Amino acid sequence: MPRELRSNGLVWIPGGEFLMGSDHHYPEEAPAHRVRVGGFWMDKFTVTNRDFQHFVAETGYVTVAERSVNPDDYPGALPELLAPSSMMFRKPPGPVDLSNQYNWWVYVPGANWRHPRGPASSIKRLMDHPVVHVAHEDVEAYAKWAGKELPTEAEWEFAARGGLEGAEFVWGDELTPGGKHMANTFQGEFPWRNTYDDGFEYTAPVGSFPPNGYGLYDMAGNVWQWTSDWYQEHSKIDSPCCTAESPRGGTRDGSHDPRQAGANIPRKVTKGGSHLCAPNYCRRYRPAARMAQPVDTSISHLGFRCVVRPGRGG
Repeated sequence: MPRELRSNGLVWIPGGEFLMGSDHHYPEEAPAHRVRVGGFWMDKFTVTNRDFQHFVAETGYVTVAERSVNPDDYPGALPELLAPSSMMFRKPPGPVDLSNQYNWWVYVPGANWRHPRGPASSIKRLMDHPVVHVAHEDVEAYAKWAGKELPTEAEWEFAARGGLEGAEFVWGDELTPGGKHMANTFQGEFPWRNTYDDGFEYTAPVGSFPPNGYGLYDMAGNVWQWTSDWYQEHSKIDSPCCTAESPRGGTRDGSHDPRQAGANIPRKVTKGGSHLCAPNYCRRYRPAARMAQPVDTSISHLGFRCVVRPGRGG
């Protein structure tokens, strides 16, 4: 087993060469290719609401979802879309067209990390759940405060595999070995009928499922996780079930395309899948899976964890 630094919740990842990506699933994961990464320490858990609350209490930081938007950044956007808000999953009452992700994604004013399930909710009983509704700017600010950094896509995937070369999942090749759920995912028919046989309809407290071979928890399911890498598209994502564009429209460079709102906002790679990934639609609870997330957009099932590289950070 690798060395674990219990004093600050970091686990040593030894580094090495591995087969990154997959040629057998979604096109954006291909081609599989050999990659080498150096050793580093990684957070054992995703950053929790408690962790993030400590950061905010000490620094006074205000997240992107809590700020009013500069209308100059989104020319042509409706005024109501410039209010502090974030993207949330809303379960439809019945089957819907799966080609339209806005059948389950809704822009909600007042949704943010303090109110993860809408403006009337709170984190009072969710302190050990992963923080969500954090944009890339927010997670970079937290990492800097903590003396850490965000992992690259390759570091994240290497760590997620836990030493299992080429395995389908973080824990092996069977989704539910012996009938046991190994991650917080979506059971039933996405997006309208979740039986939550794994015990959780929304996020779960971190560490609710077994760790991988490196001692890392929740490297599949629960929440997607930000990385530091800009997204490079190998092939077009044909079913973007787990990400959502800002409906404000416009772009950071002042251009505007009303047919494809937010399309030119820069994107970062996210990894790991979430509690919304389901066998009938979005099998992205695998280490090779990847999605592109606009850096300006926060969402209800996306969080993060940090790394420390030798000779750098805390």
